[in-house]
Amino acid sequence: MNAAQPSFTQHPLEIAQQLANQFAQTAAARDKLGGNPKAERDLIRDSGLLGLSIPKVYGGQGADWPTIFKTIQTIAQVDSSLAHVYGFHHLLIATVQLFAQPEQYGKWFEQTAKDNLFWGNTLNPLDKRTVVEQISEHEYIFQGDKSFCSGSIDSDILLCSGHNNAGKLLIAAISTVREGVSFLGDWNNMGQRQTDSGSSHFEQVKIHKDELLLNPGPLSTPYSSLRPLIAQLIFVHLFLGVAEGAFEVAKQTVQSQKAWSKSLVENVVNDPFTQKHFAEFYVQLESVRLLANKAVETLQHAWNIGENLTSEQRGEVSVAIATAKIAATNTSLFVTQNIFQVMGARATTAQLNLDRFWRNVRTQTLHDPIDYKYQEIGEWVLTGKVPDPSFYS
Repeated sequence: MNAAQPSFTQHPLEIAQQLANQFAQTAAARDKLGGNPKAERDLIRDSGLLGLSIPKVYGGQGADWPTIFKTIQTIAQVDSSLAHVYGFHHLLIATVQLFAQPEQYGKWFEQTAKDNLFWGNTLNPLDKRTVVEQISEHEYIFQGDKSFCSGSIDSDILLCSGHNNAGKLLIAAISTVREGVSFLGDWNNMGQRQTDSGSSHFEQVKIHKDELLLNPGPLSTPYSSLRPLIAQLIFVHLFLGVAEGAFEVAKQTVQSQKAWSKSLVENVVNDPFTQKHFAEFYVQLESVRLLANKAVETLQHAWNIGENLTSEQRGEVSVAIATAKIAATNTSLFVTQNIFQVMGARATTAQLNLDRFWRNVRTQTLHDPIDYKYQEIGEWVLTGKVPDPSFYS
């Protein structure tokens, strides 16, 4: 491979922070509008961050996972919808690396890095309405619908899936503008309102065999089974980022507020009850940060091992990430709900739209039930059995 390697004049985290500063100016208003944040997605394209996870040999930045997750977390502090589709772009890049071989995905990565292509998701393995029929030795037809297709609208490359008549899951990487692919634009949710997580339709979409991810295929080895763990860790940093953003808004809001009339102090920052609330926010957030950092370290170590990763090593990563996911879910819901306790009634004005922090994490934390994360951790604690690989653990 002789792909040119672009170089950042700034650190990726600085670029992510600059994007976050821009997104913050319109996040509240855009949340009310919903729809596709085309202008903001183009800013992400122009930033060069879409090549962050692509290996240098293909013209990408070849960043490590701690850096990638930190950029997701930074954007999530102000806009979790954009953080979601940006994070899933990197998840889809990793999916191809884990489910296919370099001779297949090399050209896709080179084009992505060169042209700042945005990847979109129409995979959803639980939705089996898309049927795959093989019509010749090298050609297949995808027919049907998919739900929860985050980031599909305005994407350049789609990761799509369907099941054949034997019930086997087949995943392909295709151009978003492939004939027969359409998006229904039916995402109108209470949270994550600009992720375009609506429905997609495949009408006799032709898929070539060299577009299918068959070697080694989905979740076929301990190493390829890192894919769902990366997804879960994206959610950890999404939830953490939202909670941090809500915390900072609350912290700034109370700086100029007067204490409640019965307080023994004049300013709310000196009120002991307010201080207790903020201490509780901080302790919970710091706990999630530590658990998230540990989970990222275990993932990076497993990623570095590569194809020699054992089932037990993969299981250790799963436990670390499930633990962080539980903590991030509970903390993000707690902080985004209870910031109003310290900011007061004026913070509930619709103009500020501060309830979007809670609505976003409440929506996204329902992606897969946290009860089953508790079950996995509890079983591991009591029996030593690590979670079985699935698309959600």
